[in-house]
Amino acid sequence: MTNITAAMVKELRESTSAGMLDCKKALTECNGDMEAAVDWLRKKGLASAAKKASRIAAEGLVAVAVDGNKGAVVEVNSETDFVAKNELFQEYVADAAQVALMSKGEVCDMKTFQCPKVNKSFEERLTDLIAKIGENMNLRRAAMLEVNNGVVASYIHNAAGPNIGKIGVLVALESTADKAKLAELGKHIAMHIAASAPLFQTIADVDPAAVEHEKSIFAEQAAASGKPANIIEKMVEGRIRKYYDEVVLEEQAYIMDPDKKVKQVIADAAKELGTDIVLKGYVCFRLGEGLQKKEEDFAAEVAAQLGK
Repeated sequence: MTNITAAMVKELRESTSAGMLDCKKALTECNGDMEAAVDWLRKKGLASAAKKASRIAAEGLVAVAVDGNKGAVVEVNSETDFVAKNELFQEYVADAAQVALMSKGEVCDMKTFQCPKVNKSFEERLTDLIAKIGENMNLRRAAMLEVNNGVVASYIHNAAGPNIGKIGVLVALESTADKAKLAELGKHIAMHIAASAPLFQTIADVDPAAVEHEKSIFAEQAAASGKPANIIEKMVEGRIRKYYDEVVLEEQAYIMDPDKKVKQVIADAAKELGTDIVLKGYVCFRLGEGLQKKEEDFAAEVAAQLGK
């Protein structure tokens, strides 16, 4: 049997907000399997879906750049937030977004791009920056959106400067409508995305396996109520609709008008402007998303340096 450590209990508690004893029991029942323990807690009604964001942490900056009907977003990581405030680093990140526009959001092509500012490749420029600042950095990811007609709108949250910050969003709207009004609509939708963190654009985009997984969780929760099977089925259907409302962009309640879903806001704008508006796609980069920051134990670090 797997030894259940205090660190494991702490991690499960932080990701689910469940009680310490419940977390320990869940890990024991699931033989130390963290994901299974999360599901065990949810089935018992002791936790909501794992708050994975609580384990996400990394420093650096996100940047956006828009040129006509196309836009790009990039993330460049650094070891400390102190470096993220460095003007040279900020300049590099802002330039990275511009390079992403020219490289169709392909990081490999960005690295080989010959930077006229320093007459070196963009990767070599980063290497020089690392040597100058004395801290490791990484051009982690990039993406680009483009439309034939319409606009790509952008939004930066927690801005550290023009077009750089902690969250970067792009929204692509295909339409022949007035571009200024489209850009305003796109920015508002981008702000909604930054606040509401949708996982999918449409219901059709939702992974069927994810839906079945949620159904199994909801079914066990409903079964515990002791209600008849036909009632349980309706309860599960209702929970799945609520799940879509939470994770699907077009189904979410619009933050600026909660009585309307995002898809209705787009439809209303199309009616007002007298032409179709199609949400072609969106990209949202949250700084450090999917990365796990190393937890520093300062006392242990000092002891190690002193040879204790």
